[in-house]
Amino acid sequence: MKTVSHVLVVEDELHLAHGIQYNLQAEGYQVTVFNEGPPALQFMEDHASGVDLVILDVMLPGMSGYTVCETLRASGVEVPILILSARTLTEDRIRGFEVGADQYMMKPFDLEEFLSRIKNLLARAHRTQEPAGPAVKSISRYKFADATVDFDTFEVVVRGEPVRMTQKELKLLRYFVENEGRVIPRDELLEKVWEMPGSITTRAPDQFIRRLRKTFESDPAQPRHFLTIRDAGYRFVADDGQESGA
Repeated sequence: MKTVSHVLVVEDELHLAHGIQYNLQAEGYQVTVFNEGPPALQFMEDHASGVDLVILDVMLPGMSGYTVCETLRASGVEVPILILSARTLTEDRIRGFEVGADQYMMKPFDLEEFLSRIKNLLARAHRTQEPAGPAVKSISRYKFADATVDFDTFEVVVRGEPVRMTQKELKLLRYFVENEGRVIPRDELLEKVWEMPGSITTRAPDQFIRRLRKTFESDPAQPRHFLTIRDAGYRFVADDGQESGA
């Protein structure tokens, strides 16, 4: 039975890569390090079932961390991915989430926070892999308006046409569906979907909700499914016969 978590680190700054490796090994993790994207992708193809978490630098030579992350998600890899980057702009963080990252951490970072995030990501992944109890209901296929969404296969069809969505977009949509009709505060979305502290200032939820509206709403400027409730949060309404909000 596997007891030691295996972490893959993709970082081209050797001093940082070695420092991460040293500290993770001191915490009891097995660590494999690459300084480029292509060999890391090949390693994941050969050993995907043996890797529990991926730590990705963004500014890698030849192939960016964004591309590595997107390639892993496109190939069906579902392990947690933590992006490390010196880029601090909001659009950089949003892009990281769009390509499938679970968390985005900026350099330089605090070691204790870094280790805590890794521990939490691994714990969440472990809980996800455990069989659900009989009282837990999980929506796998959902229909509303002119859309059909299969959360297991990531297949989305809107008005008869297939639509490509990122894992983070589907995770947000699924959270809305599972809380249909309820007003969800921004901080709750950050904690449950982005796994970030709710106190963080970011426009990621707004950007992603705009993407959902563009995908599913017949008129994104007058949404009837993905509603903004002023000073309260957001609400998903499956039945577009209900009153819309702005």
